[in-house]
Amino acid sequence: MSATFRALRNPNYRLWAGGALVSNIGTWMQRVAQDWLVLTVLTDHSGTAVGITTALQFLPMLLLGPYAGVLADRHSKRAILLWTQSAMGLCGLTVGLLVVTGSAQLWQVYAAALFLGLTSAIDGPARQAFVSELVGQDDIANAVSLNSASFNTARLTGPAIAGVLIAWAGTGPVFLLNAASFAAVLISLARIRASGSATLATRGKHQVVEGLRYVRGRPDLVLILVLVGILGAFGMNFPVTNALMSTAEFGMGPGEFGLLGSIMAVGTLAGALLAARRSGPRLRFLLGGALGLGFFTLIASVSPSFWLYAAVLVPVGLASLTFLNSCNTSIQLSVEPQFRGRVLALYLATLQGGTALGAPFMGWLGSTFGARWSVAAGGAVVLLAGLLGVFVVVRKNPLTWRQQLSASFPRRGGVVSPAPGGRTPG
Repeated sequence: MSATFRALRNPNYRLWAGGALVSNIGTWMQRVAQDWLVLTVLTDHSGTAVGITTALQFLPMLLLGPYAGVLADRHSKRAILLWTQSAMGLCGLTVGLLVVTGSAQLWQVYAAALFLGLTSAIDGPARQAFVSELVGQDDIANAVSLNSASFNTARLTGPAIAGVLIAWAGTGPVFLLNAASFAAVLISLARIRASGSATLATRGKHQVVEGLRYVRGRPDLVLILVLVGILGAFGMNFPVTNALMSTAEFGMGPGEFGLLGSIMAVGTLAGALLAARRSGPRLRFLLGGALGLGFFTLIASVSPSFWLYAAVLVPVGLASLTFLNSCNTSIQLSVEPQFRGRVLALYLATLQGGTALGAPFMGWLGSTFGARWSVAAGGAVVLLAGLLGVFVVVRKNPLTWRQQLSASFPRRGGVVSPAPGGRTPG
């Protein structure tokens, strides 16, 4: 099997990847339908309303993420996922029925987004850490990259399908199809054979504080979280900025709006497949992804036509995926198993919390001053953050940072580099 897809040799991972792909397609379809419903049906092109919806969906991770990480470290991740995936499927079904019956109101969509956010806050750390239990240490980096490839394959197809369905039948059926797609991941979870190799944290007091202390003692993790928070808030609110650019700036319909997500996914999918071929995380890819995202977002803000704007979204997607994959892989490989859930929870809380806090502001900025100003401001902040990251690394010892980011990764010849604190990965 090609080195790009080597994690698929594991039967448990194959089951998980297949179910997740179907569910991810449905999720991306619903994201487009939700934004279109709020923007054009329940409001008169209110970017602020779209931003609030996005914030409600991501803010719970900021508040509950650390506690969700404790759950993921202490309990069966598969059991957690069975409950959370079922709840998210029921949420999509409820909104779909409200829309189909013509009784959907803005506050109901807000409530559904909040419920989805609460459930996702519990689901996220368990889902991210679950991948490490399905494959061996040698295949963790590849599995993380293939997860990104699966997610972005769905991002490539989901928005385009949603755009066609919305134009043909409205947003309601899209929500219902997303609800049905959760059956795939639930079936895959039920069929996965437990390996019995999971390392669970022991029960005790102050486990959230314990996780925070662990991160505080790792400057490389602190750098990742700071950059992720800034980029999440100002550079990754694509549902808000793309919605405003496609409608307010270029006067396009649902088909073109959905197409923007698919075009961006071309870049993110390419980034995921390139990452799958790499042997592990690299500091230059992490910082280069941040700089590239800021630069190409600024280019997108001045694109004179819809199609040029869409074309620039390809390198935007490539840069964003390169950055996020480098962050995720670095955490998965360098953090000790008993802390992995909590650190991943902090990572997701910072990413999604930053997106939640930034979405209303970016929506307000676009509605008040114009969509281009929203995109340009986000790109400028991201570029400055990337430059700040480069400055911090250069000011310290770049070799030390590279060693920290690649800790716990098995090198050639079977020699395993020690994890922080002198321990070898369990």
